[in-house]
Amino acid sequence: MARLKDKYQKEVVPALQEKFQFKSIMQVPRITKICLNRGIGAAVADKKLVDNGVDELTTITGQKAVATIAKRSVSNFKLREGMPIGARVTLRGERMYEFLDRLLTVALPRVRDFKGINDKGFDGRGNYTLGVKEQIIFPEISIDKIKGISGMDITFVTTAENDEQSYELLRAFGMPFANAKKTAE
Repeated sequence: MARLKDKYQKEVVPALQEKFQFKSIMQVPRITKICLNRGIGAAVADKKLVDNGVDELTTITGQKAVATIAKRSVSNFKLREGMPIGARVTLRGERMYEFLDRLLTVALPRVRDFKGINDKGFDGRGNYTLGVKEQIIFPEISIDKIKGISGMDITFVTTAENDEQSYELLRAFGMPFANAKKTAE
């Protein structure tokens, strides 16, 4: 069993149940999935960049990533409908907890000049999106083998009803938010 899954059941659930006065433990918010998305704008000119992006996301997550396809043509970007323009992967269950553990304990501390993550990435429905500027913060990626440094978006989808519950859930997992205390909205 993943370390953070065990922590969720033993520490996070009782703490959140007490804080928000949930009547049942089934009301306590949980993370349902983590989505990693990577747009590769230069893929219009070089198709191999998408394959490299898919391979890097697969290496980082341990799960096969898929290429994303353009839904419509944009002439200003020389983009045609159906062209591959990015990569994405969705993690659930054990792999999700394993990735979250590696993100919090290994990858985020490797960010240069790290002062915590921004707490403004909530969408109002309890989901949180984090932008990572460099894929080399993950130890699975070898600096010698990458073609170029690019970032990705990591979205945490939760069952929380609002941003406050989602914030407390992620903070209980150990997410290093820059602001120690979020003001009530």
